[in-house]
Amino acid sequence: MTVNESSGGIFKSLIASRITYVLAIIIALLAFLYFTRGLSIILTILIQVTIFSIITMSLNLESGYSGIPQFGRVAAVIAGAFAVGAIPGRIMAAFMGLPAGAEYASDTVNFRLVPEINTLLANSWLMSLGFLAMCLVIAALSGALIGWLISRPAIRLKEGYLGISMLAIGDFLMWVGHNWSIIVGGSVPVNVPDPFRMFGTNRFTVIVVVFFVIAVLIFVYLNKLTQSPFGRNLRMLRDNDLSAVAAGLDIVKVRTQCLVIGAAIAAIGGGLYVIYTGSVAAIGLTRLTFTFWPWAYMMLGGIGSNIGVFLGVILLTILRTMIIIFRSTWFGFLMAVGIDPLWLEFTLLGAVIIIVILFLPHGLVPEKIAPMLPSKRIKKVLADRQVVSG
Repeated sequence: MTVNESSGGIFKSLIASRITYVLAIIIALLAFLYFTRGLSIILTILIQVTIFSIITMSLNLESGYSGIPQFGRVAAVIAGAFAVGAIPGRIMAAFMGLPAGAEYASDTVNFRLVPEINTLLANSWLMSLGFLAMCLVIAALSGALIGWLISRPAIRLKEGYLGISMLAIGDFLMWVGHNWSIIVGGSVPVNVPDPFRMFGTNRFTVIVVVFFVIAVLIFVYLNKLTQSPFGRNLRMLRDNDLSAVAAGLDIVKVRTQCLVIGAAIAAIGGGLYVIYTGSVAAIGLTRLTFTFWPWAYMMLGGIGSNIGVFLGVILLTILRTMIIIFRSTWFGFLMAVGIDPLWLEFTLLGAVIIIVILFLPHGLVPEKIAPMLPSKRIKKVLADRQVVSG
């Protein structure tokens, strides 16, 4: 066994042990919450995990694998949320002979139209399934379009300049939606037709299952993508763009493809979010929720590691939920010194993130270092060269 194979085996065992420890902690915390708060809180955590794991994995593709400073993740989420809030409902309204133009987003009209659409969806599982599929496709297409638009400055800008421009694009879209009422109601949220209405009291449970399946499919797709030649191109671009250019890599094309794919996936997450909540409020789609938290999840789980990101989302969501639920009970004594426990959410989570950065700078599950070619292929190439040279 060579030194490289030995170190690779040690690295794999280290990652496996970390995954085991993290899973054990997650299971223990979920069990504690289940026995103290019941099944409903577990389902609430799972629905947040599915949505934010999709968004964070898309961020990991763009920033973790390709090194793009994506500080405008919220832009693609907004694109998906706006598209699902504005387009599928209008299509259904037009199909039913109801107002489907600019008046659809008016609060005086929308609150009457959506219940009628929901009644139609509740009576047909096939139409509900078609409506859900339409929402996902429209969200992905809108996200891909935003990703392509964002890729234009990404061609010329680097590092901080690119990050600030992406941050500005996200805020721009949010304020456009908040002030232009034709899109999603402006300052008054617009309701979104519910493709899960037919399940009645089991709606929440079905949403968790369906969203979790979608998240797993996206996880599998991104794993396949990042292990493909395209994924190796992304890592080459991230690690040394000069070497990538020297190797003949088209940086503009690779960055554009990466941003389009990542934005399409993030937009699906945004679309699922508004389907779950049942409405779109532009002012609620902030960079704190859909840019900062995905970055926190990614840093905690492991930049460049899809399994790490998935576990990071689960663990941090559980910790955040526990802090919100028990902060008054566990930290009520701080009121005696003038500290309100209601403000401890960001303080304690910030402390968790800082501790992880200090002691686990590569996250809970670091990126797996893999050779460009399988070990068997490398051995065969070396053997062939020895035969030729001999």
